[in-house]
Parts: sequence; structure tokens; C-alpha cells
Amino acid sequence: MASPSVFKSPGFDFSNQLRNNFLAEKGLPLPKATSTGTTIVGCLFKDGIVLGADTRATEGEIVADKNCEKIHYITDSIRCCGAGTAADTEFTTALISSNMELHALHTGRKPRVVTAMTMLKQMLFRYQGHVGAALVLGGVDSSGPHLFTIHPHGSTDKLPYVTMGSGSLAAMAVFESQWKPNMERQEALDLVISAISAGIFNDLGSGSNVDACIITANHTEMLRNVEMPNERVKKERNYKFRRGTTAWKKEEIRKLVIDEQVTTLATGDEMDTS
Repeated sequence: MASPSVFKSPGFDFSNQLRNNFLAEKGLPLPKATSTGTTIVGCLFKDGIVLGADTRATEGEIVADKNCEKIHYITDSIRCCGAGTAADTEFTTALISSNMELHALHTGRKPRVVTAMTMLKQMLFRYQGHVGAALVLGGVDSSGPHLFTIHPHGSTDKLPYVTMGSGSLAAMAVFESQWKPNMERQEALDLVISAISAGIFNDLGSGSNVDACIITANHTEMLRNVEMPNERVKKERNYKFRRGTTAWKKEEIRKLVIDEQVTTLATGDEMDTS
């Protein structure tokens, strides 16, 4: 049996690595990383930020939810798109949203986007990637619009347009070819819809509808199902059969209630109740 190190260094504890190596030598396969699917994007425009996400949630090869919500609330002027493990993204953003409200009450000021980004990256780095949350954070504060990506291990990027998730390459191809500085509101929204649609139609882990969120200095507008490219069409034929089409071959009625009779046996040891 492998002996653990007796030296306890400050910081993270990696003593389980010895256990994992021992189990691997005995033939026990190590758990594999879960493959997740999503397309989330964001881009700057003249007056603020536009965020976008698809609405498909998967469990392996199964579509678990066709219309889930992946754009999470942080503050009134900050939103966060989540890709990865649904529970991790939802609870991580909810926790940071609570901390941002406490921070605003403590300081008496409107919280900044970089504050939310710092809280998120520090939390994710603390768990070394085991919290499976890949995030696109966007918002507008006193210093202007800001857009960040936050990876599950805690690294961050600040760019004018970003994509994350399994459909990010298809979405990035749209941004690389069509994004330009100082776009108008509708132009940026159309670009985000096109980027999410590219992920929906080119990535099996992404699908269903397009959600968008437009954030400016004075207003935040959530556009739920702004585009629905996969609506179920009406079937060309009606498959209802008229009554009596299929005849009964046999009829059997089973009685499920069984009658019981309870007989009291007099043994002479009954309790005296007189």
C-alpha cells in the first residue's frame, strides 16, 4: 500500500493522488470527465453588451430539457451565461449573486463587473476545476461595458467578443467574420442570434431555442426564446383511428378484492375487561 506523505504543506492537499495511483495500478479505471454541451456567447456593441445562449440541457446522449435557461442573474446590470454542469453553473452564479448584493449593501455603491469576475475566478480556482462551470460574464458599470470568460479552473479573458461551450468554435467563426466595433443594438443582437444558431446546427450538445440578454447603462432586457429555429411542425397526416377499427380478441375481468373471514379463537386467556 502506498504510504501518504507526512509533510503537510500549506495550500491545497493533493494526498489523494497517492490513493488514485494505487487504485489505477490495481486495475480500477479512474473516472472520466463528463462531456457537456452548450453554446454561450457575448459581444460588445455601441451602448453595452449582448449575451446569448442556447436552451438544450443534456444527460449524456439524452436531451433532458429542451428549453432550459442558461443566462443567470448576478445583479441588475450584470448577467452570467453558464456552460458545463447545470447544477454547478446555477448554484455558483446564485452564490456570487448573493455575495454581490451583500457587497453592494456594505459599500453603498453599485457593484462592478470586475468584482463579480474576481469572486467567480477565486471560487473556481479554489476547487481546481472540480466545479464544472465555464462562464461568460457581461455587464455595464460606472467604468463602461465589460465582457469576460471564466474557465472552470479559474483563468479569465477580457475580449470584445467571446464564446464558450461545445459549440463555441462554430459560434466563434461567426464572430470572427462579422463582428465590428461600435455596432448598433439590432445589429449586435442579430449577430449573437447567428452565432448561437451556428452552435445549435453544428453541435449535437447544443439545440432548441436562442435566448439573449441586452445590457446597457440604464436598462437590462432579457429576451427569452428570441428565436425558435426548431419548432415542431404540424404533422401532415392525422394518425387517429376511428372507434372499432381493432376488434377485441378476448375479454377477462379479474376480481382484485379478496373477501376474508376472521374467526376468533377462544383460548380462555383473554384479558378481563370487566
